[in-house]
Amino acid sequence: MTRLSVNINKIATLRNSRGANTPNLIKFAKSVQEFGAQGITIHPRPDQRHIRFQDAYDLKPVVYTEYNIEGNPTPSFIEMVLKIKPDQVTLVPDAEDAITSSSGWDTIKHKRFLTEILKEFKQNNIRTSVFLDPSLRQVEGAKSIGADRIELYTEAYALQYFQGNKNAIIPYSECAELAMQLNLGINAGHDLSLDNIKFFKQNLPGLLEVSIGHALISESLYFGIDNVINMYLNKLK
Repeated sequence: MTRLSVNINKIATLRNSRGANTPNLIKFAKSVQEFGAQGITIHPRPDQRHIRFQDAYDLKPVVYTEYNIEGNPTPSFIEMVLKIKPDQVTLVPDAEDAITSSSGWDTIKHKRFLTEILKEFKQNNIRTSVFLDPSLRQVEGAKSIGADRIELYTEAYALQYFQGNKNAIIPYSECAELAMQLNLGINAGHDLSLDNIKFFKQNLPGLLEVSIGHALISESLYFGIDNVINMYLNKLK
């Protein structure tokens, strides 16, 4: 079964909009794990517009499933991850002012930079993952830099699937097959939803984990968070 990691950034966004502590991020993280989520993902950004750096520390003792911290490996991000030592760190090449993730790494161009960072995380027993566009060349690059896993950036798939183009899955399937040959673990995330997750799962060999936030939180407004988590778990079987 593919593991479901819930990205809780949107809960932090809602909390921050009123300047107090409602909804309570820590309580929410505890609840989604109780409802069946197999991991918690956060993506702190330099401006702390949703997840704050302190949140990353506060979550550490309450995440008993899998703790995944995503982000651009700036010096402050690296320092935070090394102090917290989550189960997994996912490197994402976000600009500081990015609204959301918009591309994967060029693992060829940034080989030296990424190799050094991944080595430091792995020396601290943190599993490493790199965010990638569905490109065979970039998957090969991820292997060469020493990543443990890749996270396939699925926005293009989600958009084309919504438009009726199921062939959009092909480059993702090809990348997954290559990743398995290279002994790379396979994660995926971005714009995956209840509408498109089952087809994605069925056609992506070796998929270990999906990280879902925006769609899952939005769907929970209609169906409730407990129901939605279990709906995802059923589709991921």
